[in-house]
Amino acid sequence: METSERPALVLRPFRGVRFTVDDLAAVTSPPYDLVSPDDAQDLLDVHPNNVVRLILPGVSHYADARAELDEWLSSGALTVDPLPALYVYEQSGAGILQRGLIGALGVGSPSVLPHEDVMPGLIADRLALMRTTEANLEPIFLLYEGGGAASRLVDEVAALRVPILDVQTDDGFRHRLWPVTDPVEIAAIGEDLRDRQALIADGHHRYSTYQKLCEEHEESGPWDYGLALLVDSTVYPPDLKAIHRVIPGLALSEAAARAKGAWQVQEFVSLDDALSGLATATGPAFVLAGDGHAHLLTNPDPLQVEHAMPPERSARWRALDTSILAEFLLPKVWGISDNERQVLVVHHDPYAAVRLACQLSGTAVLLNPLATEDALAVAAQGERVPRKSTSFSPKPRTGLVMRLFAVE
Repeated sequence: METSERPALVLRPFRGVRFTVDDLAAVTSPPYDLVSPDDAQDLLDVHPNNVVRLILPGVSHYADARAELDEWLSSGALTVDPLPALYVYEQSGAGILQRGLIGALGVGSPSVLPHEDVMPGLIADRLALMRTTEANLEPIFLLYEGGGAASRLVDEVAALRVPILDVQTDDGFRHRLWPVTDPVEIAAIGEDLRDRQALIADGHHRYSTYQKLCEEHEESGPWDYGLALLVDSTVYPPDLKAIHRVIPGLALSEAAARAKGAWQVQEFVSLDDALSGLATATGPAFVLAGDGHAHLLTNPDPLQVEHAMPPERSARWRALDTSILAEFLLPKVWGISDNERQVLVVHHDPYAAVRLACQLSGTAVLLNPLATEDALAVAAQGERVPRKSTSFSPKPRTGLVMRLFAVE
């Protein structure tokens, strides 16, 4: 369907679907791609209605997820809010405060800026789940530069109104939610957001799924929108964390030896010392770790790097650590393709990546986080960074509010 008729950036109210159980924290989860099979089982052990039953096909297959969703609605474990609303959402904890708006985001707008490559397998998984459940079960996360009426209203609502949800989850974060149903306030938010651009901070695969679902329908409908959290980065700057890699079956000793032909390699007995060196490195740098001493890679051969990098890419893109990893270190130094099977990812925790590498007789490749300004600049010029380059925090908690196509 044509998207050019739609205003540039739209965040539409919807009738939220929310849990009615006494212990709301027990039915929520992190985003689907941060939940391991063990984590999922732990969540289900705490509460049988945990939202992982819906979002993870490894726990319940797509048809089972739809059946669970229908049963929870019938039994009253889930309820539909009576009025369409935009939702002010606040996360606080660990010295962090973030507030934003949850609503139905218009899909396909040129003002929604993806900045990261996606993998077809993950899109196919999310698409099958959304088709079957006819629902957006968790919001994607976008940033925009504002400081306008929408941001002022968000803070006024959080300061002056009673939340409909106030819960602390086991990660130490407090989550609060307020509905905004007044047509005048909703119109003011829409007017403020209309001409702004929004960067996808988290949820590239789900946004691509929104687009594919929209393309499958010639007529207009609820699939023209997808659940999203918009945060004003001017008021609430994001925290950008690293996403580490694990290469199963590549022995640490072999990885380090082969890297010496193109990098300066320094060995450390202590992983913490290697990570300290990584944090203070200038230019491309990685730590290789696993079963043995850690190795810090710095100062790659500039001629080898230049030869490996795609010439059509911008200089800023070619200088990113994740670009050098995907285009040079993995394929040229180690002969490995950057795909979901050969290169696993671990969000944030370098020690978890090292443990996984040891379990898989492999090598953990530990990275510094990208700079926020680099991600924004690459997106603004129409490029995308390699997959799993950025992890913005804090991410919205899954299970606090959902969106059903049938109750729009």
